Amino acid sequence: MDKRMYIPAIMLFALAACGNKEHDFDASGTFETDDVVVSSETGGKIILFQVEEGDSIPAGKIVGEVDAENMRLQKEQVEESIRALQEKTADVSPQIKLLQDQLSVQQTRVANLEHEKNRIENLIKQDAATGKQLDDINFQLESARKELVVTQQQIKVQQNNVSTQNRSILSEGKPLSKRVAQLDDQLKRASIVNPIGGIVTTKYAEEGEYSTPGKALYKIADLSVLTLRVYITGTQLSQVKLGQVVKVWVDNGADKYKEYTGTITWISGKAEFTPKTIQTKDERANLVYAVKIKVKNDGYLKIGMYGEITFQ
Repeated sequence: MDKRMYIPAIMLFALAACGNKEHDFDASGTFETDDVVVSSETGGKIILFQVEEGDSIPAGKIVGEVDAENMRLQKEQVEESIRALQEKTADVSPQIKLLQDQLSVQQTRVANLEHEKNRIENLIKQDAATGKQLDDINFQLESARKELVVTQQQIKVQQNNVSTQNRSILSEGKPLSKRVAQLDDQLKRASIVNPIGGIVTTKYAEEGEYSTPGKALYKIADLSVLTLRVYITGTQLSQVKLGQVVKVWVDNGADKYKEYTGTITWISGKAEFTPKTIQTKDERANLVYAVKIKVKNDGYLKIGMYGEITFQ
């Protein structure tokens, strides 16, 4: 080989080696997220389903509807039964009005007899009336007062009887009212409400399909913050703690890295065998500990992307 060509080749190889030099990372892993699988809470035909993979959906938005016409009809039927109970109740007013009119007449008669008694007593003092007349008026007054008491008791008995009867009828309305509340709850569950704000990652159902309670409809994930799951060796445990801030590195083109800041939110309490897809700092380690690191996403990070960390 020509000597003049040999020296530049050595220099070129050295420069290339320097350009490909990697960071000295402490651990590596992949990004994941806490997915929420949204399921149907009731059975029936899906008559509305406004969900597509990649959609950004805010929390609390109604994204679908399961046919609940049968439950609506059941609710109307129960409500009609409750209204029918009112028609079964007795109105005590006419009977009470009749007895009160009778009582009024009796009270007037008692008042007249008392007046007549007073008149006869005055006449006796003047020797213008006899004792028999006083006895007769006292007997009539006592009888009138007893009739008055009987009528008052009849009013109370009538009121109590009708009130008891009506309470018995209306008591049937309590379980019916609970049934209405139960159907209202089921009608609310017929609406598919998105639980968290995020991006739809997987769609499992389509509009027009029949759903059953618990059937998965779609999966949504909050991609604003991702979790980097890395694995460290037992000798590295002393270097990490909850709440610790670490540097996170992800590939950004050839021989380039993009830097993020992450926070350790979970450290496994037990060791596990090294996952095949994970390269630890000490490749000879057989047992490692999982660590979760929350990283704020600027839109560049993706689920399944590899990331590396260095302890600060």
